[in-house]
Amino acid sequence: MATVVLAYSGGLDTSVAIRWIKEKYDLDVIALTIDVGNDRDLPAIAERANKIGAVKSLIVDARADFVKYFVWPALQAGAVYEGEYPLATALARPLIARLMVEVAKQEGAVAVAHGCTGKGNDQVRFDVSINTLAPDLKIIAPVREWSMTRDNEIAYAAEHNIPIPVTNASPYSTDQNLWGRSIECGVLEDPWAEPPAEVYAWTADPDTAAAKEPTYVEITFQHGVPIALNGDELDGVTIIETLNKVAGEYGIGRIDHIENRLVGIKSREIYEAPGAVVLLAAHKALESLTLSRDQTRFKEIIAGEYARLVYNGQWYSALHQDLAAYVQSTQRFVSGTVRMKLSHGRCALVGRKSAHSLYSLGLATYETGDQFDHNAALGFIKLWALPLSTQAQAQLLPSIGLEGNLLSSEGTKVQIAEKSEVQS
Repeated sequence: MATVVLAYSGGLDTSVAIRWIKEKYDLDVIALTIDVGNDRDLPAIAERANKIGAVKSLIVDARADFVKYFVWPALQAGAVYEGEYPLATALARPLIARLMVEVAKQEGAVAVAHGCTGKGNDQVRFDVSINTLAPDLKIIAPVREWSMTRDNEIAYAAEHNIPIPVTNASPYSTDQNLWGRSIECGVLEDPWAEPPAEVYAWTADPDTAAAKEPTYVEITFQHGVPIALNGDELDGVTIIETLNKVAGEYGIGRIDHIENRLVGIKSREIYEAPGAVVLLAAHKALESLTLSRDQTRFKEIIAGEYARLVYNGQWYSALHQDLAAYVQSTQRFVSGTVRMKLSHGRCALVGRKSAHSLYSLGLATYETGDQFDHNAALGFIKLWALPLSTQAQAQLLPSIGLEGNLLSSEGTKVQIAEKSEVQS
């Protein structure tokens, strides 16, 4: 019988999908569970898929690839969607899509399937990535196709004896990987409602953490990639896991965001990203030391474009290749160490150093040893102001007749009005 490879998380939607796909499409389901730092009992999830009716269950440990090829490039880019979201779920989707395609080809499957809804962003990320990598594969999206509400799904699962970890009393939809955890649904759909304590799993209550003594962490970067914590060289997975734990104990990394989804609606999202928040702040601090003013200014533009590209599911695009090439160029000298202070609910930059630092004490100091040529500032100011003063004399001052009274906004309004009346 023909088969379909289902990206199986073990949650409500994909668990129901195993049975539903068999009924609707008469396809045998191969459940593919991909570990990107999900922090769950993956063998138990695979066993659950088999019990529900999957003909085969596969587990792929993709944590190292996720960090090396997806998280670190996004960190180097400084990619944060709408200034809030570190893109944890969005970064994992193109990797999962690629692995779905690879397994489908290995197993001779005629289709792939995912558990995305018709009003979310993930459906776009999966479908666009799969269509780009393997346009010949059929894509099945049960949640987008069936006419069941979340309550209907829970009832369907109960009717067919499908074991699920969700009940009507706990209706939250969650997704997590090494870079962050997202929570939605239930009471969180009311943007006025304060998130209940039960939705958080990685972060302590910041108020409770206030009694905890602050701690310091030193993060060493090489070409914009973290390579050590407190002087100990570690692999990327361990660095992120360690910071998630340490920073999470201080309540760092809670994000409450009204997000503009790609499909055109606003959504209230709760995120936990302790490690991501600390690393993004530390990386930005090191860049401020090693990038020039113009590099920093232009890279901020690129960071926004990169974040939107990832969020919008365009990882496998020529534009991404172009932006990634620029980002890699900017990271040539982003090497050094940053010291962060962790306290209740916040991480604060307290020190940074680099062999490639553009900071010169001799030029910056106001104390003995000042090497800055103060007299040179006069000529610089004159030349810097030249185009402004030239335009003001030729265009601005004659047009409003204020003869230099350009700073008085109230006077400007009055005199412009008077001149307008005379002209009329």
